[in-house]
Amino acid sequence: MDHLAAARALLADFPVVDGHNDLPWALREQVRYDLDRLDIGADQSAHLHTDLARMKSGCVGAQFWSVYVRTDLTGDSAVSATLEQIDVVAQLLARYPDHLVRALSADDMEAARRDGGRIASLMGAEGGHSINNSLATLRALHTLGVRYMTLTHNDNTPWADSATDEPGVGGLSAFGREVVREMNRVGMLVDLSHVAATTMSDALDTSEAPVVFSHSSARAVCDHPRNIPDEILSRLPANGGVAMATFVPKFILPEAVSWTLRADENMRAHGLHHLDTTAGGMKVQRAFEADNPRPTATAATVADHLDHMREVAGIDHIGIGGDYDGTAFTPAGLEDVAGYPNLIAELISRGWSTPDLAKLTWQNAVRVLRDAESVARDLQPRRAPSNATLEQLDG
Repeated sequence: MDHLAAARALLADFPVVDGHNDLPWALREQVRYDLDRLDIGADQSAHLHTDLARMKSGCVGAQFWSVYVRTDLTGDSAVSATLEQIDVVAQLLARYPDHLVRALSADDMEAARRDGGRIASLMGAEGGHSINNSLATLRALHTLGVRYMTLTHNDNTPWADSATDEPGVGGLSAFGREVVREMNRVGMLVDLSHVAATTMSDALDTSEAPVVFSHSSARAVCDHPRNIPDEILSRLPANGGVAMATFVPKFILPEAVSWTLRADENMRAHGLHHLDTTAGGMKVQRAFEADNPRPTATAATVADHLDHMREVAGIDHIGIGGDYDGTAFTPAGLEDVAGYPNLIAELISRGWSTPDLAKLTWQNAVRVLRDAESVARDLQPRRAPSNATLEQLDG
């Protein structure tokens, strides 16, 4: 059996919904949003994981573009930078109307799939610092098209603990729970990638709508704090949420964890942020890699996570969130956005059925957004917008 041909045939009907792509941040960092200098309508394989031709080759049907800003941007600066990220997504949609189409709902995603020619483009804000502790700002982001918000990035917010920071409030504070309730009310998905396990648990206790993990894998397979413990995965069926496996090697391959810590230290020793993927940053990374051969993840590594996640959470509660252009390194066979068929071929070789793969690539992600929209329609007639403040609820 030609597994790759079978994968492409399936993806023609049920293309990939990818939960997280950091192209907007790469455009900010590399060319300060000058789309003439970094035109994704042309081959950008020398600079990016993402361009339109490779997205088509990878059978991408819908993309959540991350409107991420780093956590060293705080307060009003974080809000302004997030608005700039939203703006560049709008510029991409205007510049490439034959390839990308704005999507605000599950119906919009399905309309794009039926049309067959354009990628449904949604947005997710990565990090609660983007709202500067303001529920009105949260609502404004939703009005501008943001359809999920990751409650933290790598550092805590005043109201939510991150997976990679010291415990602050022990999960979600009272204001953090109010953020979740307001996200439910407006129909914005609560994204639990990057958050501490305590925050995951508190959010599941609080949320009336399904949650997502836009780019997280299984902690039982690779013991990294960015991944999802089994006790959380096992709660997804009751919540209705979806965990979207990521491709970042340091989150999926145990051997890559310690290697990446050393690579991060090397970046900081050169005066660079460890997440710097500019040309200068990548030059330092490649020099380190040449002297310190990197453990290499593969499509099979990601498939191992998906096998486990399916076993614990069930086939209705898993998806894909590659994190392209948000990581310096990617797995062999999944080097860029053209690689998704290789992952599906690997899963076919393991006996995954067509109905199961259709749920993984398309149906689960569409369903979770539709369910969040349904909860919002139910809540809005009976719950007014919240104007609570951090000071009022947390003191």
